[in-house]
Amino acid sequence: MKAVIPAAGLGTRFLPATKSQPKEMLPLVDKPSIQFVVEECVASGVDDILIITGRGKRAIEDHFDRSVELEEVLEDGGRSDLKEMVEGIAEMVDIHYIRQKEALGLGHAILRAEKHVGDEAFAVLLGDDIVFSKTPCTKQLFDMYDEYGSSIIAVEKVPKSRISSYGVIDPADNVRGLHRIRDLVEKPKADKAPSDLGIIGRYVLTSGIFDELKKTKKGAGGEIQLTDGLRLLNKKQAMYGWEFEGVRYDLGNKYEYMKASIEYGIIHPEIGSKLREYLSRLDLKAIEGKFR
Repeated sequence: MKAVIPAAGLGTRFLPATKSQPKEMLPLVDKPSIQFVVEECVASGVDDILIITGRGKRAIEDHFDRSVELEEVLEDGGRSDLKEMVEGIAEMVDIHYIRQKEALGLGHAILRAEKHVGDEAFAVLLGDDIVFSKTPCTKQLFDMYDEYGSSIIAVEKVPKSRISSYGVIDPADNVRGLHRIRDLVEKPKADKAPSDLGIIGRYVLTSGIFDELKKTKKGAGGEIQLTDGLRLLNKKQAMYGWEFEGVRYDLGNKYEYMKASIEYGIIHPEIGSKLREYLSRLDLKAIEGKFR
């Protein structure tokens, strides 16, 4: 199984933190967000990952590469546990890289994967979204693909106030959370949205998407939108939206990023108990006074 992870965005919503480091390397406690995405791939049975990068993203490649000097320091310092952990990051899966040389949108980034993917169905995981679930979200989509043989898109109910930030499906029917898609709309106004089911950053797509993306003209934001390519593919092949089981965080949103950091910190084996104790006695007024 193959997966594609687009990671070429500039991360402007997190400036200045992302001025000199990839937004995908921003951590939840001690783990970069993109590592959660790669681990989801591995847990879903993916053994071949293509990461679409851009200028200034070398830190991603370094993170998933061997660091012999660091491993030697850890070994000499008697930290074999940490040595095994960093070695495991480099060995967990085959990862390949290709650059998106122009910032022409998500659809254009996916099109860069055509030669690597070939004629197979493949997963797409966006680094801004992480999902915690008993069964990995991507595995849920692969299972649905195995049953229906069609492209499957993860969706969730989105508040009306935020719907204009999402691609949105127009569902034709619903069978236990699986919606046959009638149409898709990219970032509609709230009063024009065909439903409250927003597309999140998890897909399993047939290779037919590549031919449709080649025909896709620039859309919202002057970019080639994946949603517009999916609209064309939907006219030729059945396509479904799956209300996935799990909790998803949009790490491209500052509030959601902090929320994810706190909630992941609460369950973290090293700091969880201390953080829970701290939060239980938090004095908000005293904290506000410190920063005034």
